Amino acid sequence: MAAAPPIRTEQATMTVEAEVRGRVLTAQLVGFHIPTPTESVLRDDESYQINLCLTPRPLYSRASYHAHWGPHRYEPLGEIFLVPPGEALHIRGGAGAQASLTCLLKADALHSILGETLEWTDKRLSAALDISSARIRNLLFRLTEEVRHPGFAGAQMIEFLSGELAIELGRFCLEVVERSITGGLASWRLRLIDERLSDDLTAPGLKELADLCSISVRQLTRGFRASRGCSIGDYIEQRRMETAKRLLMAGESVKGIAFAMGFASPSSFTFAFRRATGISPSHFRTRQRVPGAVQARPEPERS
Repeated sequence: MAAAPPIRTEQATMTVEAEVRGRVLTAQLVGFHIPTPTESVLRDDESYQINLCLTPRPLYSRASYHAHWGPHRYEPLGEIFLVPPGEALHIRGGAGAQASLTCLLKADALHSILGETLEWTDKRLSAALDISSARIRNLLFRLTEEVRHPGFAGAQMIEFLSGELAIELGRFCLEVVERSITGGLASWRLRLIDERLSDDLTAPGLKELADLCSISVRQLTRGFRASRGCSIGDYIEQRRMETAKRLLMAGESVKGIAFAMGFASPSSFTFAFRRATGISPSHFRTRQRVPGAVQARPEPERS
């Protein structure tokens, strides 16, 4: 009997679309084509790795620091995550196409600003898997534009943004430790909020979420900031725009997404999306040139 032919499986691919190198920072626009669920490991001994997902992450993307947590504890990956130097981050994710801004920030640059070498406690490692800081997000979007379309005095701008990013990351890491656990929301309340955002595309009001958690609006807003390190309004907007990105990449129309998410008009959705991401929904879809992804036809702008 003849031997069966070997089974060939499509391999995951990574394409670097653009890159800039500064004195302390290297930034790349990277496209990933992941045909099947996979696992990878990120590690760099000299630099902090920062990742901003420009398209929705594949469903069920999770990560673990095996050296600290063991092989069975995996936590969700957010839109932005950071990997400290010398730490190995094990990532599991589903299949899909993805575009990211990836940055290597030299550890000495961050440590010199802080005046110390950071101790990466369990709390810091966990918090760095989902960085919800609006300031850090805005800086990374600005870096994305500089990498994609270098402008006048581009080298100086990269140096400026690198220093500002190092400062904001240092503040974030210090705030994680200083953030008091007392006064934060219970995990079951945080879970109820996340479930509400997943189950209903419309924006919840603070009173609705407070009633859901059986607390006052004041307790909700103060407790949420203590737990997540950002305002509940910023968190809701971030999660809603992640949902919008996923729907756009799936081919849904701007008009359909706008009304499904409870916006009064496509133009009001476009305004909110541009405020959160720096570009319009239709431009987002056409500019994320992810290898292997099917690009939708641009829709006319509505303003």
